[in-house]
Amino acid sequence: MPRWRDLPDELDPRVEELARRLRRLVDHAGLGVATLADRTGYGVAAWERYLDGRLLAPKGAVIALAEATGADPAALIPLWESAERAWSRAELRDDAASEAVRLSRARTPTITHHPVPERPPAASAPPQRRPGTVVFLAGAVGVVGVAVGAFLLTHADADSPANGRTVAASPSPSPAPGAPLPPGVLCFGAGCTGRDAEKAGCGGESAATARSVTVGAVLLEVRYSRTCGAAWGRITPAVAGDEVRVTAGAIRYAGRVTAAGETVAYTPMVAVRNPAESRACAVLASGHEGCTPQ
Repeated sequence: MPRWRDLPDELDPRVEELARRLRRLVDHAGLGVATLADRTGYGVAAWERYLDGRLLAPKGAVIALAEATGADPAALIPLWESAERAWSRAELRDDAASEAVRLSRARTPTITHHPVPERPPAASAPPQRRPGTVVFLAGAVGVVGVAVGAFLLTHADADSPANGRTVAASPSPSPAPGAPLPPGVLCFGAGCTGRDAEKAGCGGESAATARSVTVGAVLLEVRYSRTCGAAWGRITPAVAGDEVRVTAGAIRYAGRVTAAGETVAYTPMVAVRNPAESRACAVLASGHEGCTPQ
């Protein structure tokens, strides 16, 4: 029987509930993680992260686990959807806080002190203090505080369930202009347009699910990488004939399941500064169609 690690203390209760439910199913079926990986098509390392609460399992993985353990997938989907919303809120708050710190550092004014020639004070006048510098410093700090507060307030509603945003793992921050790309990442921004996210090093832990919606029995996602400054569409679990599309302005790409046994399809990337600039749509062989919310 698998011996599980303790789940992270900061894990949201809904994500914890899903992880414990998946663990119980694996234990009840008497499966090891390696066997689970063989039966589901998801790797051992991925399942270790999912079951240890370090990464939210995608919907396709949850369905595959249910099938591998003889459980009813329909009973797990509501748990996964609740965990997905909680994971989204936590990750978006982390992103907003990091961005606010970056903005505050960028906007903090540099104050240069210049020596002021001293004048002999009048005989009857007490020594005078120069309050101007103190007032300016206080004002500068106040401006930065207001800027950070405004940023956090304007982003507070971005993580509401109505927006359908999810972030499976906090993606790496985007590189500064002119800075070298992280190891394994091959492109950024416009240089990523039309490229394969996985081959360009933009997938995996560098990416997050920005928006998602269920179309028929398929999960449709907008995947976004801040590291690469690009987004793409993905569907899972898919069947032959299913198609996913992504649009950003006038640019549109599509990806299809073309071979039997494939369960994931994704589009080439489009360059975006914000995932809200892109939208994914799915046209399924079953006749179902749908798009992520705008």
